[in-house]
This record gives sequence, structure tokens and C-alpha cells, in this order.
Amino acid sequence: MNTGAPSPLPETAAVRVLGIQRKLHKWASDDRDRRFSDLHNLVCDPAVLMVAWQRVRSNTGSRSAGVDGQTARHVEQQVGVEKFLAGLREELRSGSFRPLPVKERLIPKRGGKFRRLGVPAVRDRVVQAALKTVLEPIFEAGFKPCSYGFRPGRRAHDAIAEIHMLHTNSYEWVLEADIEACFDSLSHSACLDRVRRRVADKRVMVLIKAFLKAGIMTELDGREETLAGTPQGGILSPLIANVALSALDEHFAHAWQATMATRPEREKIRRRGGATYRLSRYADDFVVCVAGRREHAEALIAEVEQVIAPLGLKAKVKQITKHTGPDQAPDQLLHRVNRVLRGWWHYFRHGVSSATFAYLRHFAYWRVVGWLRRRHRKRNWGWLRRTYLTERWPAHGGVELFNPVALGTSRYRYRGAQIPLPWTSGYVAMRDHATAMDYLEGLIAR
Repeated sequence: MNTGAPSPLPETAAVRVLGIQRKLHKWASDDRDRRFSDLHNLVCDPAVLMVAWQRVRSNTGSRSAGVDGQTARHVEQQVGVEKFLAGLREELRSGSFRPLPVKERLIPKRGGKFRRLGVPAVRDRVVQAALKTVLEPIFEAGFKPCSYGFRPGRRAHDAIAEIHMLHTNSYEWVLEADIEACFDSLSHSACLDRVRRRVADKRVMVLIKAFLKAGIMTELDGREETLAGTPQGGILSPLIANVALSALDEHFAHAWQATMATRPEREKIRRRGGATYRLSRYADDFVVCVAGRREHAEALIAEVEQVIAPLGLKAKVKQITKHTGPDQAPDQLLHRVNRVLRGWWHYFRHGVSSATFAYLRHFAYWRVVGWLRRRHRKRNWGWLRRTYLTERWPAHGGVELFNPVALGTSRYRYRGAQIPLPWTSGYVAMRDHATAMDYLEGLIAR
């Protein structure tokens, strides 16, 4: 690869990077034990950095500044993209690049807890995006089909479809869990050890370790060391988390291949009173579907430490409808509630969700009605019905409360292990810049 060339145009960079990724993925697929020893030059490649910049710039998070106070717009207007990428490339090649601490943002959760998000500096986001562009095709060659979160071409609907398929094939017990504080508690040494299985380039390993150890600048302007975890908000974090959590996938895949891979083996196990089971994982959330008895499902708890995952949506609707005041009109309230309900319906409508949608409809209705009654305490129920409950359903100013039951659910086609990757023949070749950039946006964002 020629790494001495100036920054190419985005159109040329996209095509070139796709070619690099296809080669990396093919080499990694052909030799599952291969360790790649010359990846740093690819991370520094002008085309890779240009693609990384395009992804960072197109993200809505580009408006947020890191600890250095710079946004993507500042880089464009005050520094210049060419100069910015050239300087970044020189720092990488010379080994002088050091990531800055991420800026802390605490997002409230249920129960008074907070989710810690990190806002990296723009320069660090570009380097993380470049690392992910190079590393993802390599690790995708070894990831198991049971993993669906933060992977190209995969989505939560695939996991739901797999669970539905298993349920219709006698896997009637489901163990649902997540890994508590996964992004905050992953061992750095465990993450790096698993990365080293495919990456022999010490310069790349130094970069990854530097991002893990970059530290956090708290909201009180204090500096905290990061002794564990991958800060949420970093472009590289989901990939590193998937690399670490693939140990769980491999554990269940090995058990399946060793004793349950064929129908006669599974039938033999069940005749003897045993159970068969399959894992479906989406990032740090996972379910184990069990064909057997309840005690078989409960016995699997000892294999994976778990915490039952709360749904979390009803808290959003409750928060929106909690307070009344002159600053929020009824139609504005309906708009806000509808955004949550419509987004949640669109995401989960491919599952077996009719009963849940019915409950959600009931819950949202009474939350909105309760809000209206608190807003108009001196009005009676008849006035409220005439004013806001058109045909007994909340509406005002042309805005009607979204009804998740009315639109129903639909089945999402189960694709199994036949989900093509962007670097395989299952994808159509890209012939124009728009298509290439759409692909790259989805590739690097995850």
C-alpha cells in the first residue's frame, strides 16, 4: 500500500478502503489463525483517514466537542481538513500521537443511577474510526452467527427472528440476561489478550491500549484513570466489547458443536432427559433458549453471571407525562410521547409483541389522561372528553396519541447464518460515491 500519497477525494477513498477491507476479510477468513503484523500503515493510510473523517463529520455527535473544545466544524473552518488529517497522520507515523481524556457526560437512569458516556476529542474519534475500519473485517471473520449487536448487516430484528424460530422448535424456556455494567467493567487485559489473537502489530496494540487508558475528565473537571472498561461513546468501544464478549459466543458454540450439532445427537440427549440450548446475543444483552425443563434453564445460570434486563421504555413515557405547566401545550406533549411510542413500535413490531403493545396502549392512554386532568384541575370529566378525547382517544390540535395496537406486528424473516458482510460476494459492488458512502457510514458508525 502506498501510504505516502496526499489525502484523496472522498469518492476515491471510499472505493480504495473497500478494496483494503475485502482483502483483509478474505485473508482472515482463509486462515482463522492468522495474526496480522502490518496494520499500522493501513491505519495511517490517507484514504483510511479520509473515510474515518467523513464518518465522524457526518455523525450528529460531530457538534459535540471533547476536552480540547474542538468540533468538526471548527476543524473545517479554522484548521482545514487537509491540514488536520496530515498532522494527524504525521503524529501516528512518528509514534507521538496520544489520545486525550474523554469528556464525561452522565445520563440519568432509573433508580437514581447514571450511565456514563464519554465524548472523545474529534482527533481521537477519527483515529478510532480508522482503527475500526481496519480491524473490523479481520474480527468479523471469526465472530459467531449468534452475535447480532454492533455488527455490519445485523440488527436486533435478526436476534428476535432467531429466538422466535427456536421457540417454534421446542425451545420453550428462555434465560434472559445482560452483563452488568459491561462497558464499565471489562478487563483491559482480557480485551487486549483477545485482540492479540489476530493482531501482531505492536504499534496498533499500543494505540488500542492508549485509548483504553486515556482517562476521563469528569463533569467536575477532575481527572479519573480508566482502569477497566471501554468508555461508551467511543467509536472503537463496541468492536472491542464484541471481541471480548465473543468468548461467551465461543463457549456456547463449542458446546453446541461438541454434543448438539446434529438432529440424532439432540434427540439422544432429550431421550435421556437432558436439554439442548442456543445462545443469541446483542452486545451485552443475551438470551439462552432451552429445549428441556425449567431446571435445565436455571442450571445455566451458573455458567454466565447475569442480571435480568429491565425494559426501560415506560420510564420515558412516565417522565414526559410527569409534570404539567404552561411551557408544554397538550399537542406538544402528544408529539413527544408519540416519538417515543412510534420509535419503540417500529423497533419491536417484528417480534411477538401484541400483548405488550396492548399494555403499552393502555399505559400511555392513562398517563396522558392523567396529565390532562392535572393540567385542568377545575374541569370535570365531561369537559375533558369533549375537548381532548376525540372518539374516546386523546387528540388535540390535529395531533392524536399514537396507538401501537392499531398498526399491529409483522414477522421479520429469519436469516440464520446467511447474513452477508460488506466485504463478501453477497453484497452488490458499489458503482457510485453515494452508495459507497452509505456503506461506510453504516460500517464505521457501529
